[in-house]
Amino acid sequence: MCTTCGCGGGNATIDGLALLLPRYRKRATIPAQSSYRLPGHDNAPLGAAHAPDMTPERILHIEEDILADNDAQAAENRNRIAARGLFALNFVSSPGSGKTTLLVDTIRRWAARTPLAVIEGDQQTANDAERIRATGAPAVQINTGKGCHLDARMISLALDRLAAERHLPQNGLLLIENVGNLVCPAAFDLGEAHKVVILSVTEGEDKPLKYPDMFRAADLLLVSKIDLLPYLDFSVDTAIRYARQIRPDLPVICVSAKTSEGCDAWLAWLEAGCAALQGRTG
Repeated sequence: MCTTCGCGGGNATIDGLALLLPRYRKRATIPAQSSYRLPGHDNAPLGAAHAPDMTPERILHIEEDILADNDAQAAENRNRIAARGLFALNFVSSPGSGKTTLLVDTIRRWAARTPLAVIEGDQQTANDAERIRATGAPAVQINTGKGCHLDARMISLALDRLAAERHLPQNGLLLIENVGNLVCPAAFDLGEAHKVVILSVTEGEDKPLKYPDMFRAADLLLVSKIDLLPYLDFSVDTAIRYARQIRPDLPVICVSAKTSEGCDAWLAWLEAGCAALQGRTG
């Protein structure tokens, strides 16, 4: 279970098949009075989690086990992905920011540049994977059940499935759409090259200040749905200023899948990432 948010596993699936995830390793506990803080939890008091029946010592013990094991698996994923020459991105955002719409549009625009595959994460339904497959791109659907984020072991199993179906590309893109959530996905490395955070103009400008860990972890901010700006009280400049208070060097691209505004800049960013990767692996 993830004691950061209280989510629990046990009913996660990949394309409808049950996931059997191994138990996490055990490590020495850290005393409850310790000032130790987990990465991404700098502002939270020790034991501040939705697990009222657990002591702070036990909560910290479990969180440390989960993140350490996840990071070890993420490193294995990263090596495997790099060996295939794949530029892997982890798309994170609130629910309803337009992640899937942007991915569908990106896949269509990417066309024959390089092969690609998609790993979709949602608590329930295969709706998003079906939308991706309708473009002709291979997609694996991970349903996390009660879980609120993807983790590295889920991605490892999804890579296995893509490989078994001969859909794991070589020298291309691997696009991972995480569960809509701006909290826990910030702390869980999946083995990606970059986290790409999406903030739609239908949300609050102060999201970066409310969820700083996510914006600190991201390497690119996409401000989406900018075609709606004439109808909303949303300042793009203010949102970007807040994001750069959290991460001063954060690159930003404003996009609209509906009007194509900003899409050339977004594709150029993807091309640059792929080219840089091939320069290292070629």
